[in-house]
Amino acid sequence: MPRTPGGAGDGTALPAAEGTLLSIGAVLSRLQDEFPEVTISKIRFLEAEGLVEPQRTPSGYRKFGSRDVERLAYVLRVQRDHYLPLRVIREHLDALDRGEPVPTLAAVAEGRASAALPGPAGPPDALGEAVPEEGSGELRVGRDELLAVTGADAAELAEWESYGLVAAGRDGGYDAETVNIARLIVALGRFGLEPRHLRAVKAAADREAGLVEQVVAPLRRHRNPQTRTHAETTARELASLSVRLHAAMVQSALRVRLH
Repeated sequence: MPRTPGGAGDGTALPAAEGTLLSIGAVLSRLQDEFPEVTISKIRFLEAEGLVEPQRTPSGYRKFGSRDVERLAYVLRVQRDHYLPLRVIREHLDALDRGEPVPTLAAVAEGRASAALPGPAGPPDALGEAVPEEGSGELRVGRDELLAVTGADAAELAEWESYGLVAAGRDGGYDAETVNIARLIVALGRFGLEPRHLRAVKAAADREAGLVEQVVAPLRRHRNPQTRTHAETTARELASLSVRLHAAMVQSALRVRLH
């Protein structure tokens, strides 16, 4: 690995110097300050996906250099902050290793945020990630990657799905919103909130989505393509306002109850 992205996630290269080689447990300890959900299984998964290549001792133990740790931190940071699938992250890392420029993460995130509402995804690629239909702007992750990103196991994911909190697409992949939902479920779980407690949140979200759908339905049925595009823009704006209203009402209710 001749070059590695810097810790700031801005696509810069690190100096080539390597420090003391670390065991996978020591690497985990270093990463958990910034990424408390990371696990040894997650590190092994990223290695299996070719995103990091630690050295091996004659007895087969992994040994990580400082560049390996920074590379892992970069991958975890991009997944956390930008929800990019490993396929895209790998392309960025490979380009940086070759000394080639890559789009800034801010530009990638902006491009995804300005994309149209996601449409149906195409067939999975060789890594099990769905390839978006041309022009859909949608990036998806596979089941194994969702588990690795969140630190959850298959039983937990099955429970989330049983309560309708998350759902795979027709291609079996999960979109960026679902990844974010899964992360939030894990975060709430650390406070003792179980999936069964979140059914009310899901029901409220469905009701809010229904209200938005009622408003934009006449626009979506219009024959004029510009009007249908306006419906999508309106839906996003209404969704944003609804989320802000919900958050404000929760904060207001808590102030009343806690004071």
